[in-house]
Amino acid sequence: MEITDYDLYGVPPRWLFLRLETDEGVVGWGEPVVEGRSKTVRAAVEEIMDSYLLGKDPRRIEDHWQAMYRGSFYRGGPILMSAIAGIDQALWDIKGKHHGLPVHELIGGRSREKIRVYQWIGGNRPDELADEAAQLVDAGYTALKMDATHQMRHIESRETLTEIVERVQRVRDAVGDGVDIGVDFRGRVSKSMAKTLTHRLSDLDLMFVEEPVLPEHIEHLPAIATQTRTPIAAGERLYSRWDFKRLFETDAIDVVQPDVSHAGGISETIKIANMAEAHDVAIAPNCPLGPIALAASLQVDTAVPNFFVQDHGFDIHLPASDRTYQYVADDQFVFEDGYVEVLDEPGLGVDIDRSLVEERAETDVNWHNPIWRHEDGSIADW
Repeated sequence: MEITDYDLYGVPPRWLFLRLETDEGVVGWGEPVVEGRSKTVRAAVEEIMDSYLLGKDPRRIEDHWQAMYRGSFYRGGPILMSAIAGIDQALWDIKGKHHGLPVHELIGGRSREKIRVYQWIGGNRPDELADEAAQLVDAGYTALKMDATHQMRHIESRETLTEIVERVQRVRDAVGDGVDIGVDFRGRVSKSMAKTLTHRLSDLDLMFVEEPVLPEHIEHLPAIATQTRTPIAAGERLYSRWDFKRLFETDAIDVVQPDVSHAGGISETIKIANMAEAHDVAIAPNCPLGPIALAASLQVDTAVPNFFVQDHGFDIHLPASDRTYQYVADDQFVFEDGYVEVLDEPGLGVDIDRSLVEERAETDVNWHNPIWRHEDGSIADW
């Protein structure tokens, strides 16, 4: 078997899909993308495919991963690792389909029968957050995640800090104690304010506080962890096991959140999960992306023993006819009571509607992060 061709599709709302073809007619799909930099990742995928992977046997996944990573003098980072990630997903999809097995059977088999998921809640005002949280709980979710704050100054006022705590308290009051709430700081908070906020939020018994500081500042996590009883989560913006090694060395992390479309794909995410298990750390993969990335994440979740909860970026609890831009041919994400069923079809377990992908790829997708500024005109972290 050899890889004969590939296609890349930029599709709404901000996703990039990869399709690999083989001479035996087996097709694999992957999702190599960095939100807001999909065209840059596209160029990286094209370069890897054209310079190395075309003509190769897709079943030699580990060998290809090593070649894609180690074959370049400059390694790592969001663009290159996301390009590798999407290719790796497509290779596993091909291998699973070739053997007639879901990917989780090829990486160790089931560790669980269903996969707990959480949904992010938006809204700018406390009442909007509370209303959306209540709606998701009514739909069956048992875990939610919310942003702690919008932009923050290096040192904030007591009023602002109190407003942040009250936002979270409003959601807790709306859903009760039986629902887990994760609070994402998104690296918008300085180390000083992270220590203060994590301390003030401790009494709300949160599921975790995510990315209390930027990944550039993970050396401050031990000091932050001493201020709170809440589990600390991080890793969305780390891209390899070597990046995560520094995180584990802090001995201040409770949950790691690699993204299967950013952190080197299925192959690398499994290795990160294994490292986490050795450090008594849970894994809750990040996935604010599309159905291919989610399917790849669910395959990992099914197999690794230290899985905790899965992020996802679209309303899988709605009927397929009501979804927007899901691109799956059938209603394959089965959601019930806060869990998604294991994907048992061969490969990644989803059937992508190629005709719909090609149709939507005619749309000019040009999503980029907004640029935020403080009141004085200086740049704020988004």
